[in-house]
Amino acid sequence: MKRDITLSVNGESYSVNVEENRTLLSVLREELALTGTKEGCGAGECGACTVLFDGKAVNSCLVLAVEADGHEITTIEGLAKDGKLHPVQEAFIKHQGVQCGFCTPGMIMSAKALLDRNPNPTEEEIKEAIAGNLCRCTGYYPIIEAIKEVAQRGEHR
Repeated sequence: MKRDITLSVNGESYSVNVEENRTLLSVLREELALTGTKEGCGAGECGACTVLFDGKAVNSCLVLAVEADGHEITTIEGLAKDGKLHPVQEAFIKHQGVQCGFCTPGMIMSAKALLDRNPNPTEEEIKEAIAGNLCRCTGYYPIIEAIKEVAQRGEHR
């Protein structure tokens, strides 16, 4: 059974007719062509599909698209403004927290959610915030350093 939903993604309103069992991830990637959000495990264990749902980091593979009806979604495509990368994106590049890039969008979205609710996290709080995001290339040290730098500069918004 299909249902009409309206959701705000990266500040733009979209109306989509979706099967009730489709995930938010599949609608973002296949209907809205926002492919920056990656599909990893499809079971909420790797964090590659992390987006912000009303400002909270969620695994979009575990959210039904119909649950997003009327809500605000932010994907990795929504962070850069006016051709300028978000400070978290810049810090990931600076600290070489990007290797294959597959986990990077999810890591960045988890970092943004953390910094939005806690602008001065401890290293332990950073580790906890990205604990649901798996990286098989870089290791976590450069990613943690990137997040710490953004927090210290106070430029996360």
